Amino acid sequence: MSLETEFERVSLPLENPFTISRGTQTDAENVIVRVTDDAGMTGIGGAAPSAHYGETADTVAAVMPDLLDAVERVGDPHAIGEIEAELRAVVNGNPAARCAVSIAVHDLAAKRLGVPLHRLWGLDPSDAPKTSFTVGLDDTDRVREKAADAVAAGYDVLKIKLGTDRDRELIDAVRDAAPDARLRVDANEAWTPKEAVAKSAWLAERDVEFVEQPVSADDPEGLRYVYERSELPVAADESCVTAADVPAIADRCDIANLKLMKTGSLSEARRLIAAARAHGLEVMCGCMIESNASIAAAAQLAPLLDYADLDGSLLLAEDPYEGVDLADGEIRLAEQDRAGTGARPSSE
Repeated sequence: MSLETEFERVSLPLENPFTISRGTQTDAENVIVRVTDDAGMTGIGGAAPSAHYGETADTVAAVMPDLLDAVERVGDPHAIGEIEAELRAVVNGNPAARCAVSIAVHDLAAKRLGVPLHRLWGLDPSDAPKTSFTVGLDDTDRVREKAADAVAAGYDVLKIKLGTDRDRELIDAVRDAAPDARLRVDANEAWTPKEAVAKSAWLAERDVEFVEQPVSADDPEGLRYVYERSELPVAADESCVTAADVPAIADRCDIANLKLMKTGSLSEARRLIAAARAHGLEVMCGCMIESNASIAAAAQLAPLLDYADLDGSLLLAEDPYEGVDLADGEIRLAEQDRAGTGARPSSE
């Protein structure tokens, strides 16, 4: 068997500027990978690199030829373990780049067997939790409007970005606009440990479910301080990158938050989930701002999750790929019996 590989960079404008405590984004640079077998069947994957983890579209494009050469050397899309080991040997870092290739290979392998990826893993897509819809930082009136619009569109689980001196004002505005919504907050490492504990008290009064990454990932004792004193459950995001991080956060949080673009592969994502369960943690899967070329793969994992935050493609003005319908926050595969991850060009 022989495999042909290719990749392309795509710039995806956002529908609206998206702001978190670290900055504002107006477009998303993704890299799309295709792996085609000698029968003409193609697997699709996507990379959504984050500068916070040392990756850009430039670094992905720089390492991608070496990664794809490794796939072609192995030559068998069903040899996923061998391929992912080769990818790690070729490029130790660049997890989003490696994950795009992993997704494409998984997609092709499942397509060749004629089954959806979730079926290959023995999962039932009806067990997936709802995804949250993220409301980014903005002025107070605009945040209130975004929350109201999200609820009107059917999203009843909202994730609110915080990390400003207006946090109480912002969460009050959201609660005013969405009195019945389930709320989660994400500080993106912006608070001090004592600040996080204090804020957890009034966030709990506003019926917030949990707080995500309240303190810096470089402050593990600060995370423990918050976990031991917070009135809300704590989710670890930036503190939890791969399965190897799980033992270190197990006594510092309640929820492990994985992202495919952090883990480096679908196999590593599943290992992280298993490690979190073994340590008694709940599990959430988040995302970057990314196309359905990769969101569709995360949706295949959704039955293994307690919480989902897979709304990255919803923030785009237009997505060149489809594969999962997130209307109302329900994670619906475009066709439950579509082979592979379900991702395909929107124009098809």
